[in-house]
Amino acid sequence: MAICYYNGKYAPIAECSLPVTDLVIQRGVGTFESIRVYEGRTFAMAQHLERLAGSTEGAGIKAAEIIAKLPEIIREGLARPEVKGFDGIVKPYITGGDVNDNGTFPHPRFFVVFDENIHKPTAEEMKNGIALEPNRVARPYPLIKSTNYLFGFIPLAKTSKTNFESLYITPEGEITEAMSSNFFLCKEGKIITAPVGRVLKGVTRDIILTLARENGFTVEERCPREEELAQADEAFITGSVKEILPVVRVGSQKIGSGRPGPAVQRLQHIFLQNMPKWLDK
Repeated sequence: MAICYYNGKYAPIAECSLPVTDLVIQRGVGTFESIRVYEGRTFAMAQHLERLAGSTEGAGIKAAEIIAKLPEIIREGLARPEVKGFDGIVKPYITGGDVNDNGTFPHPRFFVVFDENIHKPTAEEMKNGIALEPNRVARPYPLIKSTNYLFGFIPLAKTSKTNFESLYITPEGEITEAMSSNFFLCKEGKIITAPVGRVLKGVTRDIILTLARENGFTVEERCPREEELAQADEAFITGSVKEILPVVRVGSQKIGSGRPGPAVQRLQHIFLQNMPKWLDK
């Protein structure tokens, strides 16, 4: 069951709605987070809410009071009987509200969605890997987790339905991140991924990099170049719902053998072993 916290109460999601005057509707002014929940326990909630605070500040949304309320709202929501043992995603959204004060938004609205109907990677996708569609633009303001994903969706509409999501590649040929994931390339024994600032500070990304370094992987934080796809041994994406998902093709370019490789499989195993460290009590 999906429920929503809005205007001081929890209700079925179908009963919650925003005014059409809200700037998230009229101009796409809004930020959000996706917090994974495993059997009622949030995963790295503090890190997600810290990132949300940075997103709202970067977007000019005055939301410090809202951010301070969110931990208790999320905990209370997960304690409700209708979501007992919840396994899904909690999404706090902070919108621009109705007032645009010369690029700042002093009266935001917010709501929190508790949803078990999430698109987890299928067993087949985990086993065989997925394909990404090149998106040859630079993502604007990558440190802001905006609700506006339109420019990530556009390339997908022009391709077959088999591509999982799009991959941002700048006009200069630098690979940054996927539409809703961080991207990693494995080449010559190194894990290569774009640095924070060029990409969103992914919570799962940071955990994977920590675990990789602790387990003997060499990590290089730079933007891989598009021509390196042909030289790569493996690739993968990370995210709150995806965890670690192998990538076996980008556009028409096959990655390595075209099958998930040993580095990705080892990292998946390490992540699952260590995941309880980041589960909140």
